[in-house]
Amino acid sequence: MITDLDRPRLLAYRSDYTAPADFDAFWHNTLREARTHDLAVRLDPVATHLRAVEVFDLTFAGFGGHPIRGWLRLPRQRTGRLPAIVQFHGYGSGRGHPLDDLVWSAAGYAHLIMDARGQGGDHAGGATADPVGSAPSYPGFLTRGIEDPHDYLYRRIFTDAVRAVDTVRSLDFVDPRRVAVVGNSQGGGIALAAAGLVPDLTALFAQAPFLTDIQRALRITGTAPYREITGYLAARRHSADRVFRTLGYFDGIAFAARANAAAWFSTGLCDDICPPSTAFGAYHVYRGPKQIQVWDHNGHEAGGPEDLAIVLAGFDPLLRPSTMEEQ
Repeated sequence: MITDLDRPRLLAYRSDYTAPADFDAFWHNTLREARTHDLAVRLDPVATHLRAVEVFDLTFAGFGGHPIRGWLRLPRQRTGRLPAIVQFHGYGSGRGHPLDDLVWSAAGYAHLIMDARGQGGDHAGGATADPVGSAPSYPGFLTRGIEDPHDYLYRRIFTDAVRAVDTVRSLDFVDPRRVAVVGNSQGGGIALAAAGLVPDLTALFAQAPFLTDIQRALRITGTAPYREITGYLAARRHSADRVFRTLGYFDGIAFAARANAAAWFSTGLCDDICPPSTAFGAYHVYRGPKQIQVWDHNGHEAGGPEDLAIVLAGFDPLLRPSTMEEQ
């Protein structure tokens, strides 16, 4: 069942979202402050029985200098500097187990999966606290600090994502010219934000991205996590203007309009969590080279491993072109 628009209307759809006038200044000042903190990168080897992949428990300084955790996976057999993938996970989840997500390292990339602070209580556990508190919020994470963009949780998470890119680029075995960001759902939204905030990334993969065309999503879906915002406003009827002002600084459409990395988007026509029109809202304004895969009979999983196969093939000539000499 199609839950949103059909293909012809998706191709014609354009969002009415408009970025706040001070959007760029807001993020410039946020990242400038974050970068006053030393990255303080720490790599601790993790004992596994993997023969082809090394795993490290990685920590770096994110927003406010707060410690952010992640797994760094590397192919054991490597020469020269590696291209890198920075991955972001789905809503409420975490970096998972050291043996999860081995595809990228098996394909020859340095692979960092970043913990989203304050989450990790779902099926794949996390290890990163959020030391910043917030005013009362609806159960979940989506409304924490939502009445002020400076206090909003995703200001911290998106900043952490940029610092994760800074971190992999600082590693002496990574080629800083060849870095991509990837993610599904919340992870796709975070990856899209990173692509808009870091101007010289090589590639982006956003599968069923969350936090794009947010106000439309609130109008057409009643599922979690977006219903957290609806629930919050049901109890705080006079907060809508402040809430929507805050969300304007975090909408993936604004980041898409500022991103120039080669991009792969994916969406399922039956997705009632991140409706396909919201992905198309970002896709249509995306500034760099782009393509989008639409899966007629799939929901929030979009193309699943089929998307991954497409992206692996697409990333290879960009991140490891035969003409580029590895150093």
